[in-house]
Amino acid sequence: MSVSKSLDEIDLKILNEIQADGRITNVELAKRVGISPPPCLRRVRTLEEEGYIRGYRGLLDPPSLGFDVTVFASVHLSSQADADLRAFEEFVRHEPLVRECWMLSGEIDFILKCVAPDMATFQNFVSHLTAAPHVRNVRTSLVLHNSKNAPDVPLELKVPHN
Repeated sequence: MSVSKSLDEIDLKILNEIQADGRITNVELAKRVGISPPPCLRRVRTLEEEGYIRGYRGLLDPPSLGFDVTVFASVHLSSQADADLRAFEEFVRHEPLVRECWMLSGEIDFILKCVAPDMATFQNFVSHLTAAPHVRNVRTSLVLHNSKNAPDVPLELKVPHN
């Protein structure tokens, strides 16, 4: 995405507040960033239209919902041809246990973050994954503990360009 405008201090404050609480009302948001509600709403809509805000969602707790297993799977393909990479990406888009898929440079082609209700379900998925076209090998790492989970963007490092 190319940046179509320079973000000012108010924009960054708006993004920071929305990132902390996606359910914040426009009135409360305006109060926190120091502007009145109408221009605040216009700014939010502009930030949405320009792609700075991609959407809003609730962050759910997987273990509370019975998804007790989190695993990272490193996938090495036998071919790095564009068509084969795209085919693998399309394959994982349809796999509900795969929550994130990242293409990497280096020895590993993709890393997948997967959640499952139990190890048996995950093992069945790994069998399915290893049988997918062009998958050379899959290495899995079971998550024992999450020390940091910060899905937000570190806006405190962003310097406004005025």
